[in-house]
Amino acid sequence: MRDLLITNARLLNPASGLDAPGALLVSGGRIASLKGAPAEGAEVLDAGGAILCPGLVDMRAALGEPGAEHRETIASAAQAAAAGGITTLAVLPDTNPALDDPALVEFMIRRGEATGSLTLLPYAAATKGCAGKELSEYGLLREAGAVAFTDGKHAIGPARTMRLALSYARGFGAMVVQHPEEPSLAGQGAATEGELATRLGLPGMPAAAEAIMVARDIALARLTGGHVHFAHVSTAAALDLIRAAKEEGLRVTCDTAPPYFDLNETAIGDFRTYAKLSPPLRAEADRLAVVAALADGTIDAIASDHQPRDADDKRLPFAQAEAGGAGLATLLGVTLARVHGGDISLRDALALLTCRPAALLGVEAGHLKEGAPADLCLVAPDRAWQVRDGALPGKAQNSPFDGRALEGRVLATFKAGRRVFG
Repeated sequence: MRDLLITNARLLNPASGLDAPGALLVSGGRIASLKGAPAEGAEVLDAGGAILCPGLVDMRAALGEPGAEHRETIASAAQAAAAGGITTLAVLPDTNPALDDPALVEFMIRRGEATGSLTLLPYAAATKGCAGKELSEYGLLREAGAVAFTDGKHAIGPARTMRLALSYARGFGAMVVQHPEEPSLAGQGAATEGELATRLGLPGMPAAAEAIMVARDIALARLTGGHVHFAHVSTAAALDLIRAAKEEGLRVTCDTAPPYFDLNETAIGDFRTYAKLSPPLRAEADRLAVVAALADGTIDAIASDHQPRDADDKRLPFAQAEAGGAGLATLLGVTLARVHGGDISLRDALALLTCRPAALLGVEAGHLKEGAPADLCLVAPDRAWQVRDGALPGKAQNSPFDGRALEGRVLATFKAGRRVFG
């Protein structure tokens, strides 16, 4: 593969604070220079002043494969990820079969490599079959390449099981990722409990179900010294607890997803099932609390929380429809909306999408520096586009942002120096 010289770019590396015009040389799949040193025979690409940043690191996505390829395949997810500037993707284990066997973890890693455009980082099932009962074999799963342990969209309900998971994972230098929702309180809720759910006649799920699980698991992290990471945090009460735990010095981290800082519960409108998510969309006060937590550093990463669904999953009465939204192609654009709105700086927004999730996962990604893998995203931050279900890249089209006008378009994505999109 020829060397690649990208000129006339705005180089932006959130980890180091670099934000300056310049050029970048790629050689052998890695960044050879950030000084634009000429290389004889190199392919030259003029970036036209666009931002060149590290490829995005998405730390939470569900895939249809294995077991639900009718919803999405690894190949179709890779296509959508490349269009969204994502080069590293951590995938959930609650597939069919669940990723509770080292061979399955290794299989997912190889399938990611086969795409040529995406590094797949499998989470392993925290409990066998993601059933919340018997712990999986953490040592063997970690050795096979699992980056952390979780039961995906299923909360680890029994306190004793979660205590053991945190203790066991600590011994292997890994975190446990929790879906923060107290199962007995959440029940069969389809929307956040309150006036809107009552008016629509929908079974409600109290927002307190999130904070109660967060409070319990913070106590267990204190007890065990383990690292608990809360996924897609969506309520002010939970964020207050996490903020206090961090101030105490506990090993507690969290992420959120674009729907929880861009939409509120009114997006479900007249039973709009594409906006049925897990956790459900919250009140406006909670959305504003998530935005504030992005700005003050309480939230450690922004993940797509990609959940592919097909038409049969969504064309049902709201209470019976499957929860979940497609998020790979819209991850960057919706995040940049908070930059354009003045809520967060561009550098901090990109850090939440690159170096900060990479650090949580313990992987070599998310950096724009000499010697780093040339996983790159070229983005025009002010270029407008509109989200249209049916016209998104990849197979999954169930976006809660359908019709949303965004500013921030990925122009090109590079994996190990090879152009895989644009």
